[in-house]
Amino acid sequence: ILDILRRRPGWVEVKEEGEWDFYWCDVCWLRENFDHTYMDEHVRICHFRNHYELTRKNYIVKNLKRFRKQIEREAGKLEATKCDFFPKTFEMPSEYHLFVEEFRKNPGITWIMKPVARSQGKGIFLFRKLKDVIDWRKVKCSLPAPSSAPVRPPDGVRTDDQKDETQVENYVAQCYIENPYLIGGRKFDLRVYVLVMSYIPLKAWLYRDGFARFSNTRFTLSSIDDHYVHLTNVAVQKTAPDYDPEKGCKWMIQRFRQYLTAKHGAEVVETLFAEMDNIFIKSLQSVQKVIISDKHCFELYGYDILIDQDLKPWLLEVNASPSLTASSQEDYELKCRLLKDTLHIVDMEGRLTGKEKRIGGFDLMWNDGPVSRAEGNVDTPVNGSFVANTHLGYNNDRKKQLKQLFKPLHTQQKV
Repeated sequence: ILDILRRRPGWVEVKEEGEWDFYWCDVCWLRENFDHTYMDEHVRICHFRNHYELTRKNYIVKNLKRFRKQIEREAGKLEATKCDFFPKTFEMPSEYHLFVEEFRKNPGITWIMKPVARSQGKGIFLFRKLKDVIDWRKVKCSLPAPSSAPVRPPDGVRTDDQKDETQVENYVAQCYIENPYLIGGRKFDLRVYVLVMSYIPLKAWLYRDGFARFSNTRFTLSSIDDHYVHLTNVAVQKTAPDYDPEKGCKWMIQRFRQYLTAKHGAEVVETLFAEMDNIFIKSLQSVQKVIISDKHCFELYGYDILIDQDLKPWLLEVNASPSLTASSQEDYELKCRLLKDTLHIVDMEGRLTGKEKRIGGFDLMWNDGPVSRAEGNVDTPVNGSFVANTHLGYNNDRKKQLKQLFKPLHTQQKV
């Protein structure tokens, strides 16, 4: 992040107590300072005030369930099924008895337990026996919760700066996807980047680049205690004894799309990627009315998507602070491009007209409604000449696009 910000022409780094126009802050700063800081109209920061409505594992489940019910009331059950992309999930310990009821209905399946506010695979475990959860509950109920855990106050508006009244760190128990799509016998998930500039109206951009994160060990359900098999987080995989830092455990998403097209055909892949588009939009719409859409805020989200053997995509989680640390040279270059293009869209320099549908590697996918794909506006994807429903995994000729975009603007400024 600092590399990109310091290289930005015309930008000057200032000390924290000095006046600033742009702040790439962490969520802790937001929680402690947002409500006590005066900001001029042009000032921008990189998180929404209550981003956790989307990025905490328990809140996103509640918001998606509520949104699904709303769609079913307004548009019917068939339309509501478009929200069925999240595994069956229960908040723990508050929904413990509901979980037990569901657990007993389907004995023998695998569940995964995740802390709602941690990252990098910390605190996660798989289980098939109720005894494991009973033991977990006994231990967790005797421990204090982290002070940063947000709770819902009496008026129904959540704040992120109050202590959890329950004295228990919240987890979610989630039905584990036992039939993941495998490549080379290994499990993987996709990291996809979505930039939201506004929630009211909703304006969201999708980045063409991303990557598949692979497990370092062949997939099996016979060993549910082996994190190297089941958790694809780079933070977990890089501690494996046979991890190769030169190769890493990633594929660029363009390579992944090529692989799927060669194996399953263009039409099947087009459908899969369109269903991923649906996940991005529906998840954002589910929190649109509860997130505080402050004009000073934007946010770059890291979506984690798992694909099963039936080529159905599942949303695992949304990250408010996706890792911008590079695990390889290719990874470094991807994240540098991503950050540069994010700053182009934030546009502190005032170079854009506001009518752009593509900026660098970002494509505008929603602007208070779906963004039309005019025939001349769609580039050829790397895996063929067909026109797909999404730009994710397309050839990212961003340098050429940026030259075309900013050339007339520069000329106009000189005049």
